[in-house]
Amino acid sequence: MDRRVWIGALFQPSSDSRKNIILSALENGFDTIVLDKKDQGFERLGRFRAIVLKDRDFFEDGESIGRFVELRRKEDELQAKKFAEKSTTVVISAKDWKVIPLENLIVHFQGSGSKLMMLARTAEEARLFFETMERGADGVLFVPSKLEELPKLRKLLEEGSPKLDMREGKITVLRQLGLGDRVCIDTCSMLSIGEGMLIGNQSSCLFLIHSETLESEYAASRPFRVNAGPVHAYVLMPDGSTRYLSELKGGDETLVVRADGQTRKVVVGRTKVERRPLLLIEAEVDGEKYSTIVQNAETIRVYSKGKVVSVSKLKLGDTILLKLERGGRHFGMRVEESIREK
Repeated sequence: MDRRVWIGALFQPSSDSRKNIILSALENGFDTIVLDKKDQGFERLGRFRAIVLKDRDFFEDGESIGRFVELRRKEDELQAKKFAEKSTTVVISAKDWKVIPLENLIVHFQGSGSKLMMLARTAEEARLFFETMERGADGVLFVPSKLEELPKLRKLLEEGSPKLDMREGKITVLRQLGLGDRVCIDTCSMLSIGEGMLIGNQSSCLFLIHSETLESEYAASRPFRVNAGPVHAYVLMPDGSTRYLSELKGGDETLVVRADGQTRKVVVGRTKVERRPLLLIEAEVDGEKYSTIVQNAETIRVYSKGKVVSVSKLKLGDTILLKLERGGRHFGMRVEESIREK
């Protein structure tokens, strides 16, 4: 789930309770924290994007970036709509959504150029705001009712990543190639059996290349790694764009995908480019042929016939799991035009 999330160290009776929210937010991987104006000294607690709430305005580096609006009665809805035309971000707090339906605000903010964020105190409230009318709010200012809500919110955001529609192709070509520069992606996360990344020669079809989570007769497992393919290949990113494997570097985010299409974001720790023997895999789907290139090694695995299989065991006619996408890409972004890549 890719939404704007600000953690609010706000509206607490003591500075210690606000400090604990900041520390817990950092421990759970949140990097944007809203501070009360009297707590700006808390910026020393870690590296994060600090936003300061002064009266009703949000400031970043001394510049106003948004407005906080409390809705107590129906008439306040008009005030919120006025700020949609003045502020880049409007954060709404409401006691009773029966009086002021969230749907009304979502409709009004569409196309306004302003981001609609809601004050949430629990992960379930955040889920409601994200899912209302399918589109949902653009984000939440999350002021946790208790610290235990922060890991729940993190889990919600990870589980809510978009689910991809996976397909099976039929392998038509398996051909050994010469040497080439291939890329291993070492992530900052422990990957699970069933997880990998979507890699391919064509952006319109990306193959699920499995992580090195399984031990083999010849090598120990590397559960943080995906041996992805050559430097020219595409990899699917969390925002739906593609990047060349040669472009990835430590600190980037990339997308981990399961065989059932579930996804999550991970951080790249490093990439390793080494010269290795290569193998071409071509598959056919709906009469069209697509391909990817992998290292020709027993430790490289894909999904075939519902299980993880080494590329050294693949045969012509076997199935292989992949993701299709119509249209083309320009600088990695999807465009609605006909582009053929062979």
